[in-house]
Amino acid sequence: MDLTEELRAKGYRLTPARQLVLGAVLALEHATPDAICAEVQRTASSVNLSTVYRTLELLEELDLVSHTHLGHGAPIYHAAHERDHLHLVCGSCGKITEVAASCADSLVEGLRARFGFETDVAHFALFGRCAECVAGGVSANTARHGSGNNSAGSAS
Repeated sequence: MDLTEELRAKGYRLTPARQLVLGAVLALEHATPDAICAEVQRTASSVNLSTVYRTLELLEELDLVSHTHLGHGAPIYHAAHERDHLHLVCGSCGKITEVAASCADSLVEGLRARFGFETDVAHFALFGRCAECVAGGVSANTARHGSGNNSAGSAS
């Protein structure tokens, strides 16, 4: 079942704005609300940022989209069926690499065993330096606070 069918199955109408926001989330894969709004406005200029935020909130409540915080900026949204991954964020070049959530299994198990803590890796991002920046000797301070190429489209 695709996301639009899931929305209908949960008793919600598929309004044009909801359809456009869902389409933008799927097309952009990982995007901020601003980027989603810009994508939506390419088709419907009357849709504003507050409508996008309200729609994303509803879609997240319905478990159709999920968000991740990749730093101090706005959250990054993606389709909920893509939830089983975490993000490696390079503090030098801003590259975002998706890895399987299972990469954190030993950490999750260790936190559970030691503290009884249940970790939600769906909202998990690890910050460091990518292999290219490590090999090139690039400092980790170059893009740490959003000044680098930390665009949602740079996920690999």
